[in-house]
Amino acid sequence: MENKTITPSKVQGTIVPPASKSVMQRAIAISALAQGTSYLHGYSSSNDSDAALHIAENLGATVIVSGEDVTITGGLKPKTNELNCGEAGLGIRMFTPVASLWHNPITLRGEGSLKTRPVSALEEPLRQLGIEISTTNGYVPVQVCGPMRGGQAHVDGSLSSQILTGLLIASPYAEQTVTLSVTDLKSKPYIDITIDMMQKFGVTVNREGYETFKIEAAQTYTARDFVVEGDWSGAAFLLVAGALNGTVTVKNISLESCQADKAIIDALRMVGAQVKIGENEITVSRSELKAFNFDATECPDLFPPLVSLAAHCTGNTHILGVSRLAHKESNRALVLQKEFAKIGTKIDVQGDEMIVYGGTVQGGTLHANNDHRIAMAGATAALLAKEPITIENPECVAKSYPEFWDDFAILQNK
Repeated sequence: MENKTITPSKVQGTIVPPASKSVMQRAIAISALAQGTSYLHGYSSSNDSDAALHIAENLGATVIVSGEDVTITGGLKPKTNELNCGEAGLGIRMFTPVASLWHNPITLRGEGSLKTRPVSALEEPLRQLGIEISTTNGYVPVQVCGPMRGGQAHVDGSLSSQILTGLLIASPYAEQTVTLSVTDLKSKPYIDITIDMMQKFGVTVNREGYETFKIEAAQTYTARDFVVEGDWSGAAFLLVAGALNGTVTVKNISLESCQADKAIIDALRMVGAQVKIGENEITVSRSELKAFNFDATECPDLFPPLVSLAAHCTGNTHILGVSRLAHKESNRALVLQKEFAKIGTKIDVQGDEMIVYGGTVQGGTLHANNDHRIAMAGATAALLAKEPITIENPECVAKSYPEFWDDFAILQNK
């Protein structure tokens, strides 16, 4: 794909974002284990969700994709001893415990940025549950061999909640009851998504806050119809676009969602944007924008759209949660700092805090660093810049939002 140049302009329009890949990937994994045939509605293709479907097939499920509908007939009987997770961080951390339910060795591999994302925190809890596991110095490829015996395991939640998600989803199929003790859990809303979906597919999780989770043995998932909600992570950029320079309505999203990134609404209200909540849709319009203070520890994927927003605010914005950004598709704090400097915005990182000096977007060229959210942040920031912004490596949006550039052009009336 050629570089994308975004010209400063007003935006106007209504967009339906892609399906939440967080919800979709969980639905695929659970449906692959479930008894019977599940019907997932609202599917939209992305690299991560497509990789999850291929993994489900290779684990033994029957998968049929027809437009926005996916039919999955569950059954764990792997067709191969190797699984490719692409660049999906959730994919590797979720499907490793699922693959470890099988009694023969399975190797899980990754591509691109996934090769730099640590998976070592999977080793201790899986061994405690009776799994043979080896990593490549804490990174992919990972090899596991079950079955999962069960019992008690400790989970370090400080790096990512995705490891806990994988353990929770696989645990009903352990030979004995599983009790997971968790310390320093980050991104708690994502665990709410996991447990909510497990319960909707018929499995009970007993919990004490976010510290102890007990999954009784001999439970199985029951196939069902399931509608996948819209993606708040992608919607955040569209809503920020409205706040910066126009009016944007995003459909198929709701504040009833468990998705952490719905917190973008709190930030938009803080800066003074006009926010109108409808039934399964939200409209955001521009107003005078002032700097804000925001804690993104539980929603680190909001850093890129928050930076795009803060860059145009009057004053200096403080965002907490930088420690959560080191192992994303890029070292996201450093990349935001480096790339936004190219377009005139100064960013300081002080410990766990990022400071964005507002009102300084000049224009220029930035590189996405193979990070879909950096590409989308650059496009959004361009709307109110003094000069156009060119985004190099724009094709990386396919990881989560393949139609982003088309949708953005609609908002710009191009």
